[in-house]
Amino acid sequence: MVGGKLNTAASYCKVLAIRFLLLARYGLRLSGFACVFLSGFPASGLPDFLNPTIKPSSHLTIQPLASLVFKLKSQLSLHFKHGTMITIENETLKVEINPKGAELTSLYHKMHQQEYMWSGDPAFWGKHSPVLFPVVGTLKNNTYVYKGHAYQLGRHGFARDKQFVVDKQLPDTVSFLLKHTEETLQVFPFAFDLYIRYTLAGNALAVSYDVINTGKEDMYFSVGGHPAFKVPLTTHTTYEDYILEFNQSETAPRWPISPDGLIEITSLPLLKQSDRLPLTKALFQQDAIVLKELHSTKVTLRSDKTARGLQFDFPGFPFLGIWAAKNADFVCIEPWCGIADSVDTDQQLENKEGINKLMAGERFTRTWTVETL
Repeated sequence: MVGGKLNTAASYCKVLAIRFLLLARYGLRLSGFACVFLSGFPASGLPDFLNPTIKPSSHLTIQPLASLVFKLKSQLSLHFKHGTMITIENETLKVEINPKGAELTSLYHKMHQQEYMWSGDPAFWGKHSPVLFPVVGTLKNNTYVYKGHAYQLGRHGFARDKQFVVDKQLPDTVSFLLKHTEETLQVFPFAFDLYIRYTLAGNALAVSYDVINTGKEDMYFSVGGHPAFKVPLTTHTTYEDYILEFNQSETAPRWPISPDGLIEITSLPLLKQSDRLPLTKALFQQDAIVLKELHSTKVTLRSDKTARGLQFDFPGFPFLGIWAAKNADFVCIEPWCGIADSVDTDQQLENKEGINKLMAGERFTRTWTVETL
């Protein structure tokens, strides 16, 4: 009993010491919870800027407070257990996001007791809603050229595999942050901040991408979403009972994808003065449907056999992908600011179709919204 009380007292002293250290060195007021978390680290495991055995360098003492806060959050996130989910909710919806990739994994309607997101069954496709950055789709030979140097990047880029930091969180909103690192600079030679923000309002979830060029030269990038929605939504309906309905009549071809994941130069007919695309699993036997320059900014997933569905708004996204894994019970509605390389690309980053150019210090923002029905 005495030993237990001494251990408790020692832990409490650690918490107080950490809070005092942060306040005295950096004027940083950290929550008691975070200090409790840090107090569990051995001295050798503390970040250098918190370790009381290491004298702070002049470099550290003059760092902006925001930099110290980000470093602390990054250190904490590295010690989170894998699979820890971040939850936000309001009276209608409950949402779960995985900090790895800042990936939306659950969109649940409380009153309807309805899940809208794909389960992530690895037998078909083990993801839910990956973030696509700094490229969308596939590069020719997984390579692009910038200023005479060839860089290697896999399909859809690296953001979906990175651990994001929780930047800010309220009950119904949360933002995640990914910064460039020495590792990312080896494959993407630009300094950036990438914020992913999830915000609930009534029966809708808004997902925002904020890209900030923190470097000193122009930055070239693509960004996009890849959310997978459960189909069918109810047990008494089938996949083929659902349609995608656009908010304007469209005459839009489908741009085929080559076996190497590149966009072919010849399109195929798909929509002709129509606002409806009936869902069938045969649609995706040859990979995704890629659409360019749609007039529509909304598409509704619905069925005449159920009231359950969703409306998807994607203003400001010039490309739209629609995809499902073969024979899987979901459909991805993918808003893109960027697109895979074409088969005849010259692989120069500045010339890439759909590429976005961001000047030093500028911010690029796009938002898509899903409204549950």
